[in-house]
Amino acid sequence: MKHRIVLWAFLPYAVASVAHVVLLAMGNPLTGPTKLALMPLLAVPVVVSARRLRPRITLVLLLAALLFSWLGDGAGALFPGLPELPLMLGFFGIAHLAYIALFVRHLTRRRMPWWALVYAAWWIAMISVLGPHTGGLLVGVAIYGLILGCTAAFSARCQPLIATGGAFFLASDTILAFRLFVPDTLPSWSSPAVMLTYTLGQGLIIAGALLALRTRETR
Repeated sequence: MKHRIVLWAFLPYAVASVAHVVLLAMGNPLTGPTKLALMPLLAVPVVVSARRLRPRITLVLLLAALLFSWLGDGAGALFPGLPELPLMLGFFGIAHLAYIALFVRHLTRRRMPWWALVYAAWWIAMISVLGPHTGGLLVGVAIYGLILGCTAAFSARCQPLIATGGAFFLASDTILAFRLFVPDTLPSWSSPAVMLTYTLGQGLIIAGALLALRTRETR
């Protein structure tokens, strides 16, 4: 029954994610409100599971990751007088640091797999390809990319749902980076692809984290 309750708690997020991606593909103006609803809805299963999460810091880290992801999602709408991209990078950078702390301290199940080296190669390739197009944001983009790559790499040490979520999150930001800095290289459908991989990544990370923490509790 406990697992059914958690699965039910993910339904609003799943519905909102599908709706947002479809609306984005249609160019509907409701994409803004639906985007801002995503992370609060993903917090629902975390709150439902809150009493059973041990140690308590895991709850803080999960909610912090979702809060700063929400701020990153809404950087332009919530802070209209400030530059959107640096704010977005900053907020998501903090969210990734919360995830890294969660993975390293509380969810690691194994050593770093050898294939995680692909994430180091990804960072080098991204800086090489996109660096000349980032202008004054080169340092910020490089630092954010390093943090993002670490999130994916450390997720690989966790259970499969988390590892898969980390890979999807990386894919989302990779597509987004090309859309931001070399937009002529991607087709129009890449915009909903950003959010499809993003919502999958976030959802799988949260689901995997809750499952891992609950499984550990029952041992």
